[in-house]
Amino acid sequence: MKRIILFVLTNLAVMLVLSATLRIFGVDRFLMANGLNISQLLVFSVIVGFTGSIISLFMSKPMAKWSTGAQVIDPSAPRDQREAWLVDTVHQLADRAGIGRPEVAIYDGAPNAFATGAFKNDSLVAVSTGLLESMTEEEVAAVLGHEVAHVANGDMVTLTLIQGVVNTFVVFLARVVGYFIDRTVLRNERGLGAGYYITVIVCEILFGIAASIIVAWFSRQREYRADAGSAQLLGSRDPMIRALARLGGLEAGELPKSFEASGISGRGAVSALFASHPPIQQRIAALQRGAA
Repeated sequence: MKRIILFVLTNLAVMLVLSATLRIFGVDRFLMANGLNISQLLVFSVIVGFTGSIISLFMSKPMAKWSTGAQVIDPSAPRDQREAWLVDTVHQLADRAGIGRPEVAIYDGAPNAFATGAFKNDSLVAVSTGLLESMTEEEVAAVLGHEVAHVANGDMVTLTLIQGVVNTFVVFLARVVGYFIDRTVLRNERGLGAGYYITVIVCEILFGIAASIIVAWFSRQREYRADAGSAQLLGSRDPMIRALARLGGLEAGELPKSFEASGISGRGAVSALFASHPPIQQRIAALQRGAA
């Protein structure tokens, strides 16, 4: 379980850095010079909110390789039969899904897999050594189908847009609350006081945590769809059901936080509200009903 949390944290970090930079250069003071200008503040919030999300999206592939130590397989010169099978299977699934063939990588770790990338035709599918050693080829193929479905469904872009929207609300509401506290509670009438800046920082952190609940909910819905996508690509729900059942009996390897949502298996965070993946039992039940 690692993609979503790092993705959210990266967004939050970029957003905080941008906010601090703009604050240093006096943008906040300009916006508030003649009172709270809602339209200007909204434009400002959209720019800051979506910038962090878009930067995270374009950083996703190199960050995935760096953070997991994933080694990309050269499709023209696989080192062994396992690598050749992996590349061939991912490419076949990508062809069926109608997307460009992803890079295929292996990384050392407990059972898990993930997909990432800003574009459907320029993505990365990576699988852990633990998963390869713990599953049959049919089950691994189902997992790969799940990851290819994430790419085909455009889940990274979808989550980026959702993250951009919630970031916008975080930036906007934090400044509205900061302005209210500074002017009404602290009764500051001379520019923007320390109360404004402190309140904005605290609210950005607290609202950012609350926003991650929304992103996690959307991520869980995309997992059901990716499970169904794997079943469609393989022509049967059974391999994905067996793969999930096996994962349920294994200790799923953790992924770097920014790639957790596209992993095959994610652990619950502090509570179910923050979990990027639904419980495996619910995913199996959804597949069995044919309603995933």
